[in-house]
Amino acid sequence: MVKTSETFDETLAKIRSRKAVVGVIGLGYVGLPLVVTCASRGYPTIGFDVDQKKVEQLDRNESYIDAVSSEALAAVAGTSRYTADFSLIAECDVVVICVPTPLTKYREPDLSYVEMTGRAVSENMSSGTLVVLESTTFPGTTSEVLQPILAQSNLTPNQDFWVAFSPEREDPGNAKYRTATIPKIVGADTPQARDLVAAFYGNVVDAVVPVSSSSAAEAVKITENVFRAVNIALVNELKVIFDAMGIDVWEVINGAATKPFGYMPFYPGPGLGGHCIPIDPFYLTWKAREYGHTTKFIELAGEINVNMPNYVVAKVREALDRSQGVGLRGARILLVGVSYKKNVPDMRESPSVKLLEMLEDQGASVDFLDPHVPEVPKMREYPHLFGRTAVEPGDVSSRNYQAILIATDHDAIDYGALAALEIPVVDTRNAFASRGLPMDLVTKA
Repeated sequence: MVKTSETFDETLAKIRSRKAVVGVIGLGYVGLPLVVTCASRGYPTIGFDVDQKKVEQLDRNESYIDAVSSEALAAVAGTSRYTADFSLIAECDVVVICVPTPLTKYREPDLSYVEMTGRAVSENMSSGTLVVLESTTFPGTTSEVLQPILAQSNLTPNQDFWVAFSPEREDPGNAKYRTATIPKIVGADTPQARDLVAAFYGNVVDAVVPVSSSSAAEAVKITENVFRAVNIALVNELKVIFDAMGIDVWEVINGAATKPFGYMPFYPGPGLGGHCIPIDPFYLTWKAREYGHTTKFIELAGEINVNMPNYVVAKVREALDRSQGVGLRGARILLVGVSYKKNVPDMRESPSVKLLEMLEDQGASVDFLDPHVPEVPKMREYPHLFGRTAVEPGDVSSRNYQAILIATDHDAIDYGALAALEIPVVDTRNAFASRGLPMDLVTKA
């Protein structure tokens, strides 16, 4: 049923009383947990996605991400539903957009998903609707890109509909912090929009943190991810320097972490993965150019992190040459872990995939072992890897591998069994040392 024209007071009352219908667009790692959280807090909730297979799976209460169990879907089945029919946006009082914001091949922002979703909302929303963007983006996107698209609906901004930004802060695999327990930044450009978005999330999460504008809220998220990207780049650079000096960077970091103030440990790796850290800082870099500024720290950090796979592949080559006098061409290598972080199946921007491709481009034969990724899913940048399957743990000892590369240190991996193979190990995650395993064949990278 299409809503009739509503005033701000009526929309606020519906939000506060949990009678507002919430629509969440994009049912991935951000959107699906939000659907379940909203529905569990009493809001009638509609999940929207263009993928009909996802919709059908969710209709059967079958989850496809670790952060949401099938039991959790079943528990909110009475207050949630799923659809690929975007005309149902007309029924929603609150619409939350949780779609990807990737980079183009030129490392510039790709807002095509936000723009397409905005047009779908514009074509279907009714008067009295609050629209919230959660997708991470550069400051100004909500006001300069999304709101003008929504205004094409012939509804008047800040009178017939309101727009706000509230950055997602999901952390796949984190059992301590979930959607409801992570403080929620909210920002909008008018007092009414700010009141609406604060009231909505105030009923959904434990703590709401209002900021002065949508741009400020967008900048908060960008700052969080720039902070992490720069510090990870710093320890990656230190790793290379200390390795040349014969110093173990992991020992150094663990020692420095004993200082109870003025230091926060970050850890090196084979590159950056996930949807946020490898991508979001470049959104700010792109936007800064509009104001005549360069982002030297961010660009240098990106250069260091992007080059880490080259460093790791060189270490694999060195390990093979030193132990067996062979190069990468024709070498049989076991890649351990293809998701971007431990104990999750999320492969977005995973450096492991880049490592696999680089090793095979140089003539190596590569299998992967990952208990969380039995089969490579569809990925925009690596369609040719779709459907490749992981080697079974029981088959590893019979494959005659010449080297092991640990890219992601899942807890479910039997590292003792890998050590028993007695072949060179290139360890980018300190997995062997942290478990007290023999280090005589291990190269840290």
